Amino acid sequence: MTATLLSLGLVSGLMIGCVGIGGVILVPVMTLGIGIPIGTAIAAAMAGYVLTGLSGTLVFGRNGSIRWTLALSLCLGAAPGALLGAWASGAINAHIIEMLIAALAIMSGLYNLRGNSVVDTPPLALGTLGFVAMGACVGLLSAVTGTGGPVILVPLLLTFGYPVLTAVGLGQAIQLPVAALATLGAYAFGSLDIYLSVLLSIGLAVGSTVGAGVAHHVPRATLRTIAASVLIATGAFIIFRLVI
Repeated sequence: MTATLLSLGLVSGLMIGCVGIGGVILVPVMTLGIGIPIGTAIAAAMAGYVLTGLSGTLVFGRNGSIRWTLALSLCLGAAPGALLGAWASGAINAHIIEMLIAALAIMSGLYNLRGNSVVDTPPLALGTLGFVAMGACVGLLSAVTGTGGPVILVPLLLTFGYPVLTAVGLGQAIQLPVAALATLGAYAFGSLDIYLSVLLSIGLAVGSTVGAGVAHHVPRATLRTIAASVLIATGAFIIFRLVI
């Protein structure tokens, strides 16, 4: 299991670093493929995103791809949302969470495919409160599903017209408060497995660091197509397993 979890973290981290979305594959593979209880899988995934968010934020920050004023507003909202989500993840039926993860994966994948043919538009001005509210929603949904912030935030920002590297950079930054507070909540509620968390953290940290560097040298359309294919396949697999 050790090699499997390290490899899973590495692949997921590469996707997170490249296109900001990739954490959505962690929980389904751990639960449906390895047999880890969903609450334990979600807690371990969120713990792994702490290092992913830190390494990704450092790389994107050095490349000037993070708008720090927007990041602060998003993180202010994400913090309480993540705490609430950590509690809610243990109270919601596992099948509901799995269907929510599948929906997030497929919608994010379809948007990325559509994004290859969409002409860039001026970003929509949401204001500070708008970004705080967005951060709260992202924090809540991320902690409930164990997907991390980028899988929800990046498609939203792209929809509102923000450049892909800006969206991915903000997705990296929002992982820090979401993952840290969700992990603390999971520890308090007794669902955190330290061994699983450490293995995923190592793979995710290495993968996201490499992926963040790749993101600045690979065409945007290529990154989106790769991410979309993996996300749609993951969502379809979850639904298939749930209905058979």
